[in-house]
Amino acid sequence: MKDSKQWTPKIVAFLCNWCSYAGADLAGSSRIPYPPNIRVIRVPCSGRMNPLYVLKSLQFGADGVLISGCHPGDCHYSTGNYFARRRFMVLKNLLDHMGIDPKRFQVSWVSAAEGAKFAEVVKSVVEEIEHLGPNKGL
Repeated sequence: MKDSKQWTPKIVAFLCNWCSYAGADLAGSSRIPYPPNIRVIRVPCSGRMNPLYVLKSLQFGADGVLISGCHPGDCHYSTGNYFARRRFMVLKNLLDHMGIDPKRFQVSWVSAAEGAKFAEVVKSVVEEIEHLGPNKGL
């Protein structure tokens, strides 16, 4: 029996409407199990993600943040994920500079047809955050 006081990570997941959200939906409708630790927020495109959303999520109690979008080259808005990729590389450096382990922030590319991959991404992010322990905040 699981101890009710045992810590479980809280992960905020920002998912692209066109690919990753549909991949998550496919995982659910296909009954592919993955940890229930994520709270999904659907965004129009990973390229529209403001890096402050990541910082605010970590500030207000999330133990980790996952951003997932279309594969580079397959963006519904042509180049959104290219902008996202560059922006998030800079954000990882900023997190490190702020004293936050950059592993608390993960980016993945999942298409609408990759329900199993979405489940694997969630499992690996949850395992990584469990290994890091609770977020001490900003």
